[in-house]
Amino acid sequence: MTRAWILPVLLMLCGSAGAARLASGGAPGAAVALLVVFVLLAGVNSPLVFPRSIDALEARRRSTADGRPVVYWRPGCQYCLRLRLRLGRSARELYWVDIWRDPAGAAAVRAVNDGDETVPTVVVGGRPHTNPDPAWVRGQLSRRT
Repeated sequence: MTRAWILPVLLMLCGSAGAARLASGGAPGAAVALLVVFVLLAGVNSPLVFPRSIDALEARRRSTADGRPVVYWRPGCQYCLRLRLRLGRSARELYWVDIWRDPAGAAAVRAVNDGDETVPTVVVGGRPHTNPDPAWVRGQLSRRT
């Protein structure tokens, strides 16, 4: 759990330190702008941007039952963020597994990526796809319905 928040907290601390330095140097406008940028960066790299994660076993069980894809991801991954943002609201139709919170999810990703924890790894119909194009994933969702 705490591992997922390390990057957002570091971004907030760095932004706060930089903003304090700018403000004490007589540039309050620049301080506010810098702080806003760091708050936004922390927000998009936090677990709050992604739909609620479930564990890998539950995701596989649900995917088998209804055919929805499973996405293995981790906070701070730019490719996971790209996938999430490009999917928009349809991202909630997927099952998201945070590999930093779920050792079984991390093991599943390593098993299909030659021992590496390469994310996002999307499993559709039991077949893994590493870092697929978001448009392709969206197409898999529309094909399912």
